[in-house]
Amino acid sequence: MKKIVLFFFGVLFLSCGEKVVEEPENLIPKEKMTHILYDLALLNSTKSAFSSDFNKTGIDIMEFLYEKYDIDSVQFAQSDLYYASVPLEYQSMYEDVEGLLEKRSNALEAMTKKRNDSIRKAQTHRKDSIQALKKEKDSVIP
Repeated sequence: MKKIVLFFFGVLFLSCGEKVVEEPENLIPKEKMTHILYDLALLNSTKSAFSSDFNKTGIDIMEFLYEKYDIDSVQFAQSDLYYASVPLEYQSMYEDVEGLLEKRSNALEAMTKKRNDSIRKAQTHRKDSIQALKKEKDSVIP
């Protein structure tokens, strides 16, 4: 029984070392692929929010990314398939994408807060100015 269990674990161990998909010759580097996936996430979310605008312009997200990163569809598909076959690597890339998206979200929130604070300050200043004018007008009238 011990021999069967050892044999099973030996086969399992050796099979885990096999590559499911061979690394393509024109593999997109991990960092570049991470940026492509980041842009893809941004563009897809933008497209879902503003689909009519995207349809009017006729912009194809993937064609845009291929041109921006100087890659082709085959290179992207092969690289994506390769990275997907290495789950820890792929997970790491998506965690990096998530971090970039969160960083961008925080920056946008900070900008929005700053803008809203400026608007509130301007409105308060306007109200104070109007009240000052009313007081001035009331003090001029006998």
